[in-house]
This record gives sequence, structure tokens and C-alpha cells, in this order.
Amino acid sequence: MSLLISLLLSAAFGYVAATIMHLNGPWYVYMLLGLAGGFVGNVLFGLIGFESTSILSHAIVSIVGACVVVFLYRKLKK
Repeated sequence: MSLLISLLLSAAFGYVAATIMHLNGPWYVYMLLGLAGGFVGNVLFGLIGFESTSILSHAIVSIVGACVVVFLYRKLKK
């Protein structure tokens, strides 16, 4: 059950990041974006010594990470 909740939260965080970055796509893109954003965000924030311990901090880390993923995708696409 926690895997399902994690995937739903990832999709929600990916949707928020896609909205911020003006990205359109199907629901699975948002889920993948949220999952990648969670990983990238944890790595980036871990480098500066920040650890997400609550759902709010996890949301912020995932959304910022997903925005970084979208930004890098757009730069590499050009």
C-alpha cells in the first residue's frame, strides 16, 4: 500500500513541477517526472546537507528536483 501512496504522491509532485515549468503531457509523464525529481532533489539537497524528514520537506525536495529535471531536459533537447 505504501508503494501505491508513494507513486500517487510522486505523480502529484510531478504535476506541480510540470505546472510550474509549463510542461504538458500524460499522467505517466508526471509520475516519472516526480520519481526522477525525488531522486535528483534528494541528491542535490543531500550535497548541501539537507535531509527531508516530513511530507512537506519531501514535497519541496521532489518539486525542486523535478523542475531541475525539466530544465536539464529542455537544455539538452536544444
